[in-house]
Amino acid sequence: MSAPPSAAELFSLQGRTAVVTGASAGLGARFAAVLAEAGATVFAAARRIDRLKELADSDARIHPVACDVSLAADRTRLAETALSATGRLDILVNNAASSGETRAEDESPDAFADVLGVNLTAPYHLARLTAEAPGDTEGRSIINVSSILGLVTAAPLGGASYSASKAGLIGLTRELAGQWGRSGIRVNALAPGWFRTEMTADLFGDERSSRWVERNTLLGRGGDGHELDGALLFLASGASSYCTGQVLTVDGGWTAR
Repeated sequence: MSAPPSAAELFSLQGRTAVVTGASAGLGARFAAVLAEAGATVFAAARRIDRLKELADSDARIHPVACDVSLAADRTRLAETALSATGRLDILVNNAASSGETRAEDESPDAFADVLGVNLTAPYHLARLTAEAPGDTEGRSIINVSSILGLVTAAPLGGASYSASKAGLIGLTRELAGQWGRSGIRVNALAPGWFRTEMTADLFGDERSSRWVERNTLLGRGGDGHELDGALLFLASGASSYCTGQVLTVDGGWTAR
């Protein structure tokens, strides 16, 4: 039996290839930068290629890929781009998401289906592409970015399609973990609470809403992007080699109320 890795080696991603969707802004851009800093070659995907190029300029290990995850052809091309460049696909961070309407009565069935297409169908397809990529599957890590809204209601905020998709992503995480565990593929979910991002700019920009977050979060504040770095690296690296099918909630205590 080989010696266990050192503390420094535990979180190293040297020689690994990662794909991060929704990487043009917010948490996705942060995720791509953190994985690259840990040594991974990162393929950052989103529709806004100009934003991705700016991100890539900050680190030579980040490679921009224009991708609309709602399109199956784009998802396939994304996986093929990473494979053709590095010959491997080790880490997938399913981060891209659409928010949909807040009020259920304002959301048509077609719009509901569109949100599920981006937030649930696309992650499923990309997870399959990652699992089916050639090479040794031992140690591959799929991280589905869910939300506290997949665990509890945040009425009057949230949204039917968004919450349904994020809850579905947790169910998908557990099922894929069960099906692929014997192949050495780990599938886990990351469930952030209220973080300051492009998507939550209006929430934190409104004094009443911001106070609502502070009042209902045990730590009394919203989260900053860097406070997900450790959780992301844990799930992406060998530090979580015996962890699969789990939901890692980073929410300042929101769901512990």
